[in-house]
Amino acid sequence: MTMPCACIPNLILLLHALLLLPSICLASSSSRTNFAAPPPSLTKPISLANGPKKYIQERWRQAVSLANLEQQVEDYNAEYIASCSNARETTKHRRLIVLPLDDRFNPPMGSFSHQHVQTGDKMSLPPCFWQAIQLNDASVPWLFQVSRIDGVTSPRVELVDSDEITPLLPRAQLEKVVGGPLDFRAPSCYVFLPLWMMRVLGLRPRDVVQVDLCEHVPSGAMAKFRPHSSQFAKDIARPQAVLETELRHYSSLTLGSTIAFDYNGKRYWFDVAELQSAPRGEKQPMIKVQDCDIRTEFLPARDAAKKKNK
Repeated sequence: MTMPCACIPNLILLLHALLLLPSICLASSSSRTNFAAPPPSLTKPISLANGPKKYIQERWRQAVSLANLEQQVEDYNAEYIASCSNARETTKHRRLIVLPLDDRFNPPMGSFSHQHVQTGDKMSLPPCFWQAIQLNDASVPWLFQVSRIDGVTSPRVELVDSDEITPLLPRAQLEKVVGGPLDFRAPSCYVFLPLWMMRVLGLRPRDVVQVDLCEHVPSGAMAKFRPHSSQFAKDIARPQAVLETELRHYSSLTLGSTIAFDYNGKRYWFDVAELQSAPRGEKQPMIKVQDCDIRTEFLPARDAAKKKNK
């Protein structure tokens, strides 16, 4: 069987790209100390409208960019591990590439976090952090801090009100946030975060962040929330009880974050406005929620304040 002539140029292009692979890999390994933010081409949609040749070229460029980024992350983590003085330290810290959680991470029916992938603080982590829990005898709840990295994480995403995630902008632009593990099945270079967490950190897919086992978060005593919509109190007969029930899906809270709860098929958003620790009621930037007796309060809703200002 003969090959159609139209396929020959595309086949030649693909073979040419494969021949370039060794030199590209060599360039990747030689630039391991030059930690660069992911290029915009990594998130650029690819279309066949311009023909298969440009499609293959763009796919190849994206694959090379992602391979370089993964190599940089692996090189940094290897150097960190080599610098540690004991096995416990080697597992507590990583730089990882961020991707958003989606419905494919939804635990099976009957699991506690079923249908709460986006309305909780759980993240999918690589297996090394399960080793960190075991080697460091970490106490429950297991918490992990996700942080932006100066000079490494790309500039913050510009956000607008009334987008597809939250109706109003987060009031704070956080540099770090704390959450718990959904599972430990992520690839070694990756962490998967709920959308609200990516939003409050100003992250885009394939940004690089720092993740650390967090062992010193104080137990919580009180949390104040500002609803985005005053409709929350109108829709629900006992909003305080519903809030405290839904808080079970959060292992921790971070001051300034904007979190979500679902009730009767509707999603409600809240700013975390104040946090106090037990037993003295000291104000804190983050607290544990799981296995704590948390008192909650509501502040006036944001949409009510906007109407009053008008």
